[in-house]
Amino acid sequence: MRTFFALHRNVRLRIGLAFVHKLIDAMILTFIAIYLAAHVGVALAGALILVFAVFAVFGMLVGGHLSERRGRRPVLIVGDLVGTVFLVLMAVAYYADWGALAVYFCYAVVKFGTNLALPANDATIIDVTPPADRKYVYTVNYWVINLALGSGALLGAFLYSSHFGAVILGGAIGMAFALLVTVTLVAETKPETPAPSAKLTGLAQFVQGYKVVLVDSTFRRLIIAATLILTLEGQLSTSIGIRLSTDFPEQEVFPFGDVTGVEMLGVLKAVNTVLVVVFALVVNTMLRRMPDRVRLYAGITLYAGGFAVLVVSHDAWLLLAACVVLTVGELMNLPVQQALLAELAPEEGRPRYLAAYYLHIRFGQVVNSLLISLGAVVSTQGMAGIYLVFGVVIILQYRVILNRRAARAAADTSVSV
Repeated sequence: MRTFFALHRNVRLRIGLAFVHKLIDAMILTFIAIYLAAHVGVALAGALILVFAVFAVFGMLVGGHLSERRGRRPVLIVGDLVGTVFLVLMAVAYYADWGALAVYFCYAVVKFGTNLALPANDATIIDVTPPADRKYVYTVNYWVINLALGSGALLGAFLYSSHFGAVILGGAIGMAFALLVTVTLVAETKPETPAPSAKLTGLAQFVQGYKVVLVDSTFRRLIIAATLILTLEGQLSTSIGIRLSTDFPEQEVFPFGDVTGVEMLGVLKAVNTVLVVVFALVVNTMLRRMPDRVRLYAGITLYAGGFAVLVVSHDAWLLLAACVVLTVGELMNLPVQQALLAELAPEEGRPRYLAAYYLHIRFGQVVNSLLISLGAVVSTQGMAGIYLVFGVVIILQYRVILNRRAARAAADTSVSV
């Protein structure tokens, strides 16, 4: 705890508010799909949920641009203000029975606001965190987010049937609290940079800013690696989940008793969340002296290998062992991945880089959907092979990134000498 309180106040505040934001998201987002399906049908509900992705991408890109031009703090305030106002309207629409589409529209705008603030939030943390502290900061942030997601999903599940309106109203109160903290306590962190020489304005300035990001080949490799890592993570809820629901024979799993495939999926997710919450800080402390290259290569090997076992095995205990292995790999890899993100996103244009990076979430969703269809015609052994190939590709991307970092460090050393 002493290390945490030694961090910059902005970092401590943003990590604390990350818990609030993710708790609200977990309590509402998972169950808004169920709500829509019950009121407008499954097909339309699916299409409406996909629109969230459009709002998210648009919000992130606009937020990255505005954070670079106007500063981090104003964008954080606007994001929380939009979230607060439209969560209140969402609660009113729910209680006043304005209809499911009104409830949906309000939450779509909430998602726009939260994603608008996402690049500014990460830039605020990176701006004031020395490179030596970044792995620790990202480990703590990851731990907090997992705790919030697990708690929020549990609360939402118990409250949805009879108190969904109260959940929405509670989300509005939480978002208002986050807005108050941001307005009163969070300081601006945008570095002083010279004004751009080009006379571009408006859309041309927006496009040119992201063009600079996309021509950065090293950063593109990080996005590719992040996309494939997220795709593997999503397989637990998609292809692997489908296989468990259809092919897994009911088995006794102490202390859960006899479990079906769907229940086994829940057990695996619970085990992953609990392990992250309990061991994230411990693993990071144990591995703090391990070289990044070893940590990434070993972590990705364990991660991809664990998912390969999950997709082929029907034995509950082997599945649990694989879940433990991939979680260890996840804890080894993620802090280094986030530290590389902070390092590769330059001070000038940092929010735009972060906004472009978070597109990997949408790319991962697309690849995941393709793998669902592929899983219908490819054997489980074939899917396991695909996961292992993903692992190799991720390691190759990291290899190039780390080699370029070493070359750049050597060049900087020779210049200083």
